[in-house]
Amino acid sequence: MADNPGMTGTELPSAAPTFITRAPASLAGWLACFDASQLPVLRGTAQFLEDWRLTEDAADAHGLAETLSADPLMMLKLLAHVAALRRGREGSEPETATEALVMLGITPFFRAFGPQPVAEDWLAHDAAALAGFQHVLRRSHRAANFAIGFAVHRLDYDAAVIHEAALLHDFAELLLWLHAPALALEIQRRQQADPALRSAVAQRAVLGIELTELQHALMQAWRLPALLVQITDDHACSGAQAGQVQLRNVLLAIRVARHSAQGWDNPALPDDYREIAELLHLSPDAVQRLLLDIDAA
Repeated sequence: MADNPGMTGTELPSAAPTFITRAPASLAGWLACFDASQLPVLRGTAQFLEDWRLTEDAADAHGLAETLSADPLMMLKLLAHVAALRRGREGSEPETATEALVMLGITPFFRAFGPQPVAEDWLAHDAAALAGFQHVLRRSHRAANFAIGFAVHRLDYDAAVIHEAALLHDFAELLLWLHAPALALEIQRRQQADPALRSAVAQRAVLGIELTELQHALMQAWRLPALLVQITDDHACSGAQAGQVQLRNVLLAIRVARHSAQGWDNPALPDDYREIAELLHLSPDAVQRLLLDIDAA
């Protein structure tokens, strides 16, 4: 995305998107609705970039990555941009924000990413949709924190990738709230009216597809890192690969983030504690204390 020469100081783009109000007829139709380069980012990320742009010479990949890797929308933009530049080239692909920034370079990064549109501004007109977006975002951040906590405990050298995989696991749901808030709200309404209604069933009824299908298609279209695609693909995790430690690490983090979203009294949590205990070689009581410590931090 090129810089906007008409913008000065810390102004940020505020143009609203054209919202999807009717579901496309196919997965291909949905896929055509999204462009990684045009995604908004979180307000804090957009402001952070403008602050650093003023002192670009002092910026470094590790310092930038620390903030960018907390924003799933910015991570998508960065990884997709680097993948597009590397299209047709052989060699290892960047799997983390730091690796992507090192490969791209600081000056080319700021040149490619001018003042960014702000996600919160897109939904400022619709308090219910903004609340839905922020709920998924909070869940994603908690899952990412649990995931990296488990990975660090296990001394996993791919801890940064595991963190990003958990953070990005539900990115299609974030995109739905941003691009099709009325449809996202209809799915929410149906599930609130029928608590037993499964998310996949509600999504197929309203959207004609499941969000996991859309997400996998987007990751492939945007050429995201293979390890990220594998770890965030629930279908890949349901067969023989389900025993892989990194996959279990991410899925258990996501599960406990969902089950504890409204507090730590969910009846499903004891089963989560037992499975996490097996993963980390701890007792269920020690796992419960670890989760509370991670959440508090």
